[in-house]
Amino acid sequence: MTDSSMPTATARRLAVLGSPIAHSLSPRLHAAAYAALGLDWHYDAIDVAEDDLAAFVAGRGDEWLGLSLTMPLKHSIRPLLDSRDELSVLTGATNTVRFARVDGERRLDGFNTDVGGIVRALAEKSIVHARHVAVLGAGATAASAVVAAALLGAEHVSVLARSPEKADELVQIAHAAGTSIAILPLTVASLDIVDASLVISTLPGTAEPAVLLSDSTLPARSDLLDVAYHPWPSALGAVWSASDRTVVSGLRMLIHQALVQIRIFVNADPALSLPDESAVLAAMESSVDDLDGPGER
Repeated sequence: MTDSSMPTATARRLAVLGSPIAHSLSPRLHAAAYAALGLDWHYDAIDVAEDDLAAFVAGRGDEWLGLSLTMPLKHSIRPLLDSRDELSVLTGATNTVRFARVDGERRLDGFNTDVGGIVRALAEKSIVHARHVAVLGAGATAASAVVAAALLGAEHVSVLARSPEKADELVQIAHAAGTSIAILPLTVASLDIVDASLVISTLPGTAEPAVLLSDSTLPARSDLLDVAYHPWPSALGAVWSASDRTVVSGLRMLIHQALVQIRIFVNADPALSLPDESAVLAAMESSVDDLDGPGER
Protein backbone atom coordinates (compact mmCIF):
# COMPACT_ATOMS: atom_id res chain seq x y z
CA MET A 1 0.00 0.00 0.00
CA THR A 2 1.39 3.40 -0.99
CA ASP A 3 0.37 6.34 1.17
CA SER A 4 1.09 9.75 -0.30
CA SER A 5 -0.53 11.62 2.59
CA MET A 6 2.48 13.77 3.52
CA PRO A 7 2.20 17.20 1.85
CA THR A 8 4.98 18.93 -0.02
CA ALA A 9 5.98 22.58 0.18
CA THR A 10 4.17 23.32 -3.08
CA ALA A 11 0.96 25.37 -3.07
CA ARG A 12 -1.98 23.59 -1.47
CA ARG A 13 -5.53 24.65 -0.75
CA LEU A 14 -7.56 24.42 2.44
CA ALA A 15 -10.73 26.07 3.71
CA VAL A 16 -13.18 26.40 6.56
CA LEU A 17 -16.75 25.59 5.53
CA GLY A 18 -20.04 26.73 7.02
CA SER A 19 -23.06 28.90 6.38
CA PRO A 20 -22.67 31.71 7.31
CA ILE A 21 -18.86 31.66 7.47
CA ALA A 22 -17.59 35.16 6.56
CA HIS A 23 -17.07 35.99 10.26
CA SER A 24 -14.63 33.11 10.82
CA LEU A 25 -11.19 33.88 12.26
CA SER A 26 -9.76 30.61 10.94
CA PRO A 27 -8.32 32.18 7.75
CA ARG A 28 -6.34 34.67 9.86
CA LEU A 29 -4.97 31.96 12.14
CA HIS A 30 -4.09 29.52 9.41
CA ALA A 31 -2.53 32.13 7.11
CA ALA A 32 -0.26 33.29 9.94
CA ALA A 33 0.78 29.72 10.73
CA TYR A 34 1.59 28.76 7.14
CA ALA A 35 3.58 31.97 6.64
CA ALA A 36 5.60 31.15 9.77
CA LEU A 37 6.19 27.63 8.43
CA GLY A 38 7.25 28.92 5.02
CA LEU A 39 4.42 27.07 3.25
CA ASP A 40 2.70 28.47 0.16
CA TRP A 41 -0.70 27.22 1.27
CA HIS A 42 -3.99 29.06 0.83
CA TYR A 43 -6.78 28.81 3.39
CA ASP A 44 -10.15 30.40 2.65
CA ALA A 45 -13.62 30.70 4.20
CA ILE A 46 -16.23 29.22 1.87
CA ASP A 47 -19.99 29.34 2.38
CA VAL A 48 -21.27 25.75 2.02
CA ALA A 49 -24.72 24.66 3.20
CA GLU A 50 -25.37 21.21 4.62
CA ASP A 51 -27.15 19.99 1.48
CA ASP A 52 -24.20 21.03 -0.68
CA LEU A 53 -21.42 19.45 1.39
CA ALA A 54 -21.11 16.13 -0.43
CA ALA A 55 -20.93 17.76 -3.85
CA PHE A 56 -18.39 20.30 -2.62
CA VAL A 57 -16.10 17.62 -1.19
CA ALA A 58 -16.41 15.46 -4.31
CA GLY A 59 -15.42 18.43 -6.47
CA ARG A 60 -12.08 19.15 -4.78
CA GLY A 61 -8.99 18.54 -6.90
CA ASP A 62 -5.61 17.11 -5.91
CA GLU A 63 -4.38 20.54 -4.81
CA TRP A 64 -6.76 20.34 -1.85
CA LEU A 65 -5.25 19.12 1.42
CA GLY A 66 -8.06 19.51 3.92
CA LEU A 67 -11.06 21.25 5.45
CA SER A 68 -12.20 22.77 8.70
CA LEU A 69 -15.92 22.45 9.49
CA THR A 70 -18.47 24.38 11.53
CA MET A 71 -21.91 23.16 12.63
CA PRO A 72 -23.98 21.50 11.32
CA LEU A 73 -21.30 20.21 8.96
CA LYS A 74 -19.42 18.60 11.86
CA HIS A 75 -22.14 15.93 11.87
CA SER A 76 -23.12 15.77 8.21
CA ILE A 77 -19.53 15.04 7.10
CA ARG A 78 -19.59 11.64 8.81
CA PRO A 79 -20.90 9.46 5.91
CA LEU A 80 -18.22 10.92 3.63
CA LEU A 81 -15.30 9.89 5.84
CA ASP A 82 -13.06 6.85 5.48
CA SER A 83 -11.83 7.10 9.08
CA ARG A 84 -12.45 9.04 12.28
CA ASP A 85 -10.10 9.56 15.20
CA GLU A 86 -11.14 8.53 18.71
CA LEU A 87 -12.30 12.01 19.69
CA SER A 88 -14.52 12.26 16.62
CA VAL A 89 -16.07 8.93 17.52
CA LEU A 90 -16.58 9.89 21.18
CA THR A 91 -18.11 13.30 20.50
CA GLY A 92 -19.91 12.43 17.27
CA ALA A 93 -18.45 15.64 15.79
CA THR A 94 -15.69 16.04 13.22
CA ASN A 95 -14.31 19.53 12.66
CA THR A 96 -11.21 18.63 10.62
CA VAL A 97 -10.86 16.58 7.43
CA ARG A 98 -7.55 15.69 5.79
CA PHE A 99 -7.35 14.42 2.23
CA ALA A 100 -4.78 11.75 1.32
CA ARG A 101 -4.05 9.43 -1.58
CA VAL A 102 -3.68 5.72 -0.88
CA ASP A 103 -2.90 3.49 -3.88
CA GLY A 104 -4.25 6.20 -6.14
CA GLU A 105 -7.56 6.50 -4.29
CA ARG A 106 -8.50 9.58 -2.29
CA ARG A 107 -9.05 9.03 1.42
CA LEU A 108 -10.85 11.36 3.86
CA ASP A 109 -9.65 11.18 7.46
CA GLY A 110 -11.71 12.95 10.13
CA PHE A 111 -10.54 14.47 13.42
CA ASN A 112 -11.96 16.44 16.33
CA THR A 113 -9.64 19.23 17.54
CA ASP A 114 -12.23 21.05 19.68
CA VAL A 115 -11.52 18.76 22.63
CA GLY A 116 -7.78 19.41 22.35
CA GLY A 117 -8.43 23.13 22.04
CA ILE A 118 -10.31 23.14 25.36
CA VAL A 119 -7.69 21.05 27.18
CA ARG A 120 -4.75 23.07 25.84
CA ALA A 121 -6.39 26.44 26.59
CA LEU A 122 -6.99 25.38 30.19
CA ALA A 123 -3.45 24.00 30.53
CA GLU A 124 -2.10 27.47 29.67
CA LYS A 125 -3.66 28.60 32.95
CA SER A 126 -2.35 25.53 34.82
CA ILE A 127 -5.79 23.91 34.91
CA VAL A 128 -4.90 20.30 34.20
CA HIS A 129 -7.30 18.49 36.55
CA ALA A 130 -10.89 18.99 37.63
CA ARG A 131 -12.85 16.50 39.70
CA HIS A 132 -16.28 18.01 38.94
CA VAL A 133 -16.98 20.07 35.81
CA ALA A 134 -20.13 22.03 35.00
CA VAL A 135 -20.97 22.48 31.32
CA LEU A 136 -23.38 25.27 30.45
CA GLY A 137 -25.46 24.48 27.37
CA ALA A 138 -26.19 21.23 25.56
CA GLY A 139 -25.45 22.11 21.94
CA ALA A 140 -22.77 20.75 19.63
CA THR A 141 -19.78 22.15 21.53
CA ALA A 142 -21.07 20.65 24.78
CA ALA A 143 -20.14 17.18 23.55
CA SER A 144 -16.50 18.24 23.18
CA ALA A 145 -16.65 19.95 26.58
CA VAL A 146 -17.88 16.74 28.24
CA VAL A 147 -15.08 14.68 26.67
CA ALA A 148 -12.53 17.36 27.61
CA ALA A 149 -13.80 17.17 31.20
CA ALA A 150 -13.22 13.40 31.17
CA LEU A 151 -9.66 13.95 29.91
CA LEU A 152 -9.12 16.33 32.84
CA GLY A 153 -10.01 13.47 35.17
CA ALA A 154 -13.53 14.58 36.02
CA GLU A 155 -15.42 11.99 38.03
CA HIS A 156 -18.67 13.84 37.37
CA VAL A 157 -20.02 16.34 34.86
CA SER A 158 -23.10 18.48 35.44
CA VAL A 159 -24.71 19.76 32.25
CA LEU A 160 -26.99 22.74 32.81
CA ALA A 161 -29.28 23.22 29.84
CA ARG A 162 -32.24 25.39 28.97
CA SER A 163 -33.83 22.28 27.39
CA PRO A 164 -32.59 19.29 29.44
CA GLU A 165 -34.76 16.91 27.44
CA LYS A 166 -32.56 17.58 24.39
CA ALA A 167 -29.36 16.47 26.13
CA ASP A 168 -29.82 12.69 26.09
CA GLU A 169 -26.92 12.19 23.66
CA LEU A 170 -24.53 13.80 26.15
CA VAL A 171 -25.32 11.05 28.67
CA GLN A 172 -24.09 8.40 26.24
CA ILE A 173 -21.01 10.47 25.37
CA ALA A 174 -20.08 10.96 29.04
CA HIS A 175 -20.43 7.26 29.83
CA ALA A 176 -18.31 6.32 26.80
CA ALA A 177 -15.68 8.81 27.93
CA GLY A 178 -15.64 7.30 31.42
CA THR A 179 -17.39 9.85 33.61
CA SER A 180 -20.77 10.14 35.30
CA ILE A 181 -23.17 12.89 34.29
CA ALA A 182 -26.28 14.69 35.44
CA ILE A 183 -28.49 16.86 33.23
CA LEU A 184 -30.02 19.80 35.09
CA PRO A 185 -32.16 22.80 34.11
CA LEU A 186 -30.24 26.05 33.78
CA THR A 187 -31.75 27.88 36.77
CA VAL A 188 -30.43 29.60 39.88
CA ALA A 189 -31.64 26.64 41.97
CA SER A 190 -29.55 24.22 39.88
CA LEU A 191 -26.52 26.49 39.90
CA ASP A 192 -26.58 26.70 43.67
CA ILE A 193 -26.37 22.91 44.10
CA VAL A 194 -23.48 22.47 41.63
CA ASP A 195 -20.13 22.23 43.39
CA ALA A 196 -17.80 22.36 40.39
CA SER A 197 -14.23 23.65 40.35
CA LEU A 198 -14.45 24.31 36.61
CA VAL A 199 -17.22 25.67 34.39
CA ILE A 200 -17.10 25.33 30.60
CA SER A 201 -19.71 27.54 28.97
CA THR A 202 -20.82 26.66 25.45
CA LEU A 203 -23.48 29.39 25.41
CA PRO A 204 -23.51 32.46 23.13
CA GLY A 205 -21.52 35.36 24.53
CA THR A 206 -24.63 37.46 25.13
CA ALA A 207 -26.67 34.62 26.63
CA GLU A 208 -29.23 35.59 29.27
CA PRO A 209 -27.95 33.03 31.86
CA ALA A 210 -25.39 35.66 32.87
CA VAL A 211 -28.30 37.23 34.75
CA LEU A 212 -28.88 33.97 36.61
CA LEU A 213 -25.21 33.67 37.47
CA SER A 214 -25.16 37.14 38.99
CA ASP A 215 -27.37 35.70 41.73
CA SER A 216 -25.28 32.55 42.16
CA THR A 217 -22.17 31.79 44.20
CA LEU A 218 -20.84 29.56 41.42
CA PRO A 219 -18.41 32.14 39.94
CA ALA A 220 -16.71 32.53 43.30
CA ARG A 221 -16.17 28.75 43.50
CA SER A 222 -15.21 27.86 39.95
CA ASP A 223 -12.78 28.69 37.17
CA LEU A 224 -14.34 29.48 33.79
CA LEU A 225 -13.61 28.71 30.17
CA ASP A 226 -16.13 30.51 27.99
CA VAL A 227 -16.12 29.39 24.35
CA ALA A 228 -17.44 32.86 23.44
CA TYR A 229 -14.74 35.41 22.64
CA HIS A 230 -16.15 38.37 20.73
CA PRO A 231 -16.94 40.74 22.21
CA TRP A 232 -14.80 40.04 25.26
CA PRO A 233 -15.41 39.92 28.08
CA SER A 234 -18.55 37.97 27.36
CA ALA A 235 -21.60 38.30 29.57
CA LEU A 236 -20.41 35.37 31.68
CA GLY A 237 -16.81 36.59 31.64
CA ALA A 238 -17.99 39.91 33.07
CA VAL A 239 -19.76 38.10 35.93
CA TRP A 240 -16.65 36.04 36.68
CA SER A 241 -14.39 39.11 36.57
CA ALA A 242 -15.75 40.10 39.99
CA SER A 243 -14.33 36.91 41.49
CA ASP A 244 -10.75 35.80 42.13
CA ARG A 245 -11.09 32.70 39.91
CA THR A 246 -9.37 32.08 36.59
CA VAL A 247 -11.24 33.19 33.45
CA VAL A 248 -10.25 31.85 30.02
CA SER A 249 -11.60 33.32 26.78
CA GLY A 250 -12.81 31.10 23.96
CA LEU A 251 -10.23 32.81 21.76
CA ARG A 252 -7.59 30.66 23.46
CA MET A 253 -9.60 27.53 22.65
CA LEU A 254 -9.99 28.71 19.04
CA ILE A 255 -6.26 29.28 18.64
CA HIS A 256 -5.32 25.93 20.13
CA GLN A 257 -7.84 23.90 18.18
CA ALA A 258 -6.52 25.57 15.03
CA LEU A 259 -2.94 24.70 16.02
CA VAL A 260 -3.90 21.03 16.35
CA GLN A 261 -5.62 21.25 12.95
CA ILE A 262 -2.40 22.59 11.43
CA ARG A 263 -0.47 19.68 12.97
CA ILE A 264 -2.92 17.38 11.18
CA PHE A 265 -2.59 19.15 7.85
CA VAL A 266 1.22 19.35 8.03
CA ASN A 267 2.12 16.11 9.84
CA ALA A 268 -1.00 13.94 9.43
CA ASP A 269 -0.83 13.52 13.23
CA PRO A 270 -2.54 15.71 15.88
CA ALA A 271 0.05 14.73 18.49
CA LEU A 272 3.17 15.56 16.46
CA SER A 273 4.48 19.07 17.11
CA LEU A 274 5.19 21.48 14.27
CA PRO A 275 8.69 22.73 13.48
CA ASP A 276 9.40 25.64 15.86
CA GLU A 277 5.83 25.37 17.16
CA SER A 278 6.24 28.15 19.71
CA ALA A 279 6.98 30.61 16.87
CA VAL A 280 3.98 29.33 14.91
CA LEU A 281 1.74 29.81 17.95
CA ALA A 282 3.10 33.33 18.49
CA ALA A 283 2.33 34.22 14.85
CA MET A 284 -1.22 32.93 15.22
CA GLU A 285 -1.72 34.93 18.41
CA SER A 286 -0.43 38.10 16.74
CA SER A 287 -2.94 37.64 13.90
CA VAL A 288 -5.86 38.10 16.32
CA ASP A 289 -4.31 40.58 18.76
CA ASP A 290 -7.03 43.09 17.96
CA LEU A 291 -9.62 40.81 19.58
CA ASP A 292 -7.89 40.65 22.94
CA GLY A 293 -9.73 42.45 25.68
CA PRO A 294 -9.85 42.88 29.45
CA GLY A 295 -11.26 40.27 31.78
CA GLU A 296 -9.08 37.19 31.21
CA ARG A 297 -6.78 36.08 33.98
